[in-house]
Amino acid sequence: MNLLALDARWRRLQEKFGGVFDIGFDMPSAWPHAEPTAEAPEVSAGEDRLAPELCRLGEARFLHAILPLPIRGSDEVLYLAPWAEVPSESFYAYLDHISDGAPFTGSAARLANDLPLFPGSLGQEVTLEPGGEGARPLILATDGPLAEAQDEGISLDQLIDLYAAAGQDIRQALAADEA
Repeated sequence: MNLLALDARWRRLQEKFGGVFDIGFDMPSAWPHAEPTAEAPEVSAGEDRLAPELCRLGEARFLHAILPLPIRGSDEVLYLAPWAEVPSESFYAYLDHISDGAPFTGSAARLANDLPLFPGSLGQEVTLEPGGEGARPLILATDGPLAEAQDEGISLDQLIDLYAAAGQDIRQALAADEA
């Protein structure tokens, strides 16, 4: 049984928003150039390049990845889509993977975005694992509050706070209707 079904806020999240929705990051925090848009999803500035899945910034290489956070009391998972800085050899192995289907076995990485509600997450060491056929790599935190959240899940209150911190404050929409 989904224990969160007993919480009116959870029911309104399902009704008003279709359930849990993902939080994405358009670029690594260090990206100093123009932001991508729907009309121009790829941005180049000199040798630097940002595409929806890959980024090159000077000598740094980044992959767009998925960080799953289970939600306690439900079968749902919040997926964050931050960027991770990887060694050059991992970057090119992933590029071969998406272009030729070559195996991608994962990589050590560092988070390249500051995740809401996880202070100090920018630069945190993580592990990337293959995400499956056609999917982005999965981020696994190895220690700290982020690893704890991946292992134990986040609460509904933390989910709502994450949305607010990411610019999607849904608190009013989830509040009980006043008559």
